Amino acid sequence: MADGQFEESPRVAFQGELGAFSEEAVHRYFGEGVEAIPQRDFAEVGRSVVDGEVDYGLLPIENTLAGSVVGSYDVLGSGDLTILGEVITPIHHCVLGLPGAAVDRLERILSHPVALMQCTRFLRSLPHVDAVVAYDTAGAAKDIADQSRPTQAAIAGRRAAARYGLEVLAENVEDRPDNQTRFLVVAASADALPPRTRGTPPAGPMKSALLIETANEPGTLLRILSPFAERSINLSKLESRPAGEPWTYRFFMEFDEDAAAPSATAALSEVATRAVKLQLLGTYPRWIDG
Repeated sequence: MADGQFEESPRVAFQGELGAFSEEAVHRYFGEGVEAIPQRDFAEVGRSVVDGEVDYGLLPIENTLAGSVVGSYDVLGSGDLTILGEVITPIHHCVLGLPGAAVDRLERILSHPVALMQCTRFLRSLPHVDAVVAYDTAGAAKDIADQSRPTQAAIAGRRAAARYGLEVLAENVEDRPDNQTRFLVVAASADALPPRTRGTPPAGPMKSALLIETANEPGTLLRILSPFAERSINLSKLESRPAGEPWTYRFFMEFDEDAAAPSATAALSEVATRAVKLQLLGTYPRWIDG
């Protein structure tokens, strides 16, 4: 790779097995020609990007039903990654089982904990079934196919059903039909700009992301946020995570403005004088479906 261009298809790391919703998001952003590289956890996604094993990584950051994906924030908290883009993917969960299996004969349903949280109403309707945590939706589907137990099933997507030869026993079992997950596209350098693909929906206005650490003093967060409010810059996301010392925190922040815009530059300059640490993680287009 040189100057952000690829001689071959880019390699993109994601958490989970092939067939996961994260793999679907990879193709939704980059197109079908990309090479999607599965990783066991979010930390491995970040490490593979930083070590140059892949060109990009994809991290789920929040879901409309389950909320924030804290593991991804912890990877971003290392400060080693640059955010280049975002992609929002509809999430429609299915119950996947062996051919001939039936929902009323199930004893266990496996899936990622965030997926289980998105299907609480359906799971409550099955008091005879144990919900079992797995490390990934598609990984759960793979286990069902490998173990060949008709009383077990997985909650995953249709992509996983097709890959592992499973039947859809029930579909759209998420709590709301507008269930969506937002993912961030990350790289080791801001110069590694991903190519836009023919199928990519148009990008919206620019937004930016920050990591901020503050002193543990009354009013500190207010003093950090006020420069944005005074300039009518909308803060679209604010998440706190533990920092390096006990009972200290860092804040992940997204705001709806290009960091290079005059108003944002002025706000960031003011915030820098009030924060213990400030790092711009990236400026990127807001995802808009075409």
